[in-house]
Amino acid sequence: MTHIDVEALLTALPARIDAIVRRHARTAPDAPALREDGRTLGYRELENGIDACAAWLRDLGVQAGERVMLVSENCVAQVAALFAIASLDACFVNVNARLTAPELETIRSHCGARVVLYTAAVSADAAAHAASAGAGAHAHGGLVASVHADSAEPVPAAGSPAALVYTTGTTGNPKGVMLSHRNLLFVAAVSSRLRGLAPGDLAYGVLPVSHVYGLSSVLLGTLYAGACLQLAPRFTPQAMLEAIRGGELTIVQGVPAMYARLLELCAAEGGGPQGSPAPLASRLRFAYAGGSPLDPTLKRDVERLLGVPLHNGYGLTEAAPTVSQTRLDAPRADTSVGHAIPGVELRVDGTDGKLFVRGPNVMLGYYRDPAGTAAVLDADGWLDTGDLARQGPDGALFIDGRSKELIIRSGFKVYPLEVETVLNAHPAVTQSAVIGRALESGNEEVVAFVQPAAGTALAADELLDWAGARLAPYKRPARIVFMDSLPAAPSGKVLKHRLKLQA
Repeated sequence: MTHIDVEALLTALPARIDAIVRRHARTAPDAPALREDGRTLGYRELENGIDACAAWLRDLGVQAGERVMLVSENCVAQVAALFAIASLDACFVNVNARLTAPELETIRSHCGARVVLYTAAVSADAAAHAASAGAGAHAHGGLVASVHADSAEPVPAAGSPAALVYTTGTTGNPKGVMLSHRNLLFVAAVSSRLRGLAPGDLAYGVLPVSHVYGLSSVLLGTLYAGACLQLAPRFTPQAMLEAIRGGELTIVQGVPAMYARLLELCAAEGGGPQGSPAPLASRLRFAYAGGSPLDPTLKRDVERLLGVPLHNGYGLTEAAPTVSQTRLDAPRADTSVGHAIPGVELRVDGTDGKLFVRGPNVMLGYYRDPAGTAAVLDADGWLDTGDLARQGPDGALFIDGRSKELIIRSGFKVYPLEVETVLNAHPAVTQSAVIGRALESGNEEVVAFVQPAAGTALAADELLDWAGARLAPYKRPARIVFMDSLPAAPSGKVLKHRLKLQA
């Protein structure tokens, strides 16, 4: 197992995240850092792009402590901008361009961003938002900017976070999670070492950098090791398949829904039954799933397709995000999310199974929300994750679901994840999401939203019979609702609050 001296690692962390690029620009200036549309940028070229962007931002009056909002999809301009903002001791607020205009304005108003950047050159959605905001008078390297008068005053640089990451939120109300340079650098350093990343690696960068998983683990973790990241603005199973078949990728990371769609495409392409496509030829040495629960059937099928273990992990935005992961040298056959990463402590409440974490990855707090911060973060640094968990005999962590999603049916506890795992194991199901629906009696019923596999004919009675043979009566869905696709955030996380409203 990889040994990491946490104290030495923390002592060696630089003051700001842009130091990652600058270090490699000095020691290996021509080594590849980013790929985009067939073009490769070395670390020195990326550093020059960061400095040019920082000079442009200074001309726009960006000061230390100021929040700068970045409406973007994955691209070189986005990466240069977020490092440039950090280099000015300002705070980047990176949001996905696929959000609606009202959602963007809610975040901008809350964070007080005076300057908003849009990656208009690579994102039609970002370009549309930019046009609506009247951006265009200020442009630089694929970015356009809008400047607003109704901004909050900058905070002192010493108290400024590196990033504000707005969560999707289980209630639909996003919160601004304040992450420090140390939070992000710690996760980048540890995750890169646990993955065994080296300068010769090429990782697939399709997870949104606007999401904390794509930001700290994928982008910063890859660059921390001096490896190269192949950027993709949006996920499509076709593009992911082509990238794997291209023979250069060595690392792939994604959410389970991405792998489910990749399997679906490969099965259709091969003409075989769902879930059993022919194995792919590739140079992959590491595959990882995170961001949402991984069911055992999907894990098995992905491992057969890719020819490598599918590692699993757990995290949350408030923990920057990594809390635990399975180890490169000890892949697991089960769907445990592994052991806590070095430097992070876990505590599972024996009464109700609530999971608490503590470590250098834990957020500074919620922006402009001291009450919300106090509700989840105590004086000793323990973060209430809001998740329910248990630990196996070897200490490995298993996530049972969100405490707020727990369904109480006739006095019995129903964990949605357990029901979803059964439904997802049906060969004609791509993915499912289970929620509780309150009844007038005060009881709850189990409602399952199901995305059937493309080209299959699946009846509700058939799936209910499948569940009935595998679940206790109180766990079985009372209703099954079929959907062409489940509502999801840009990260791939299913938005259960929307399904709850629909139910």
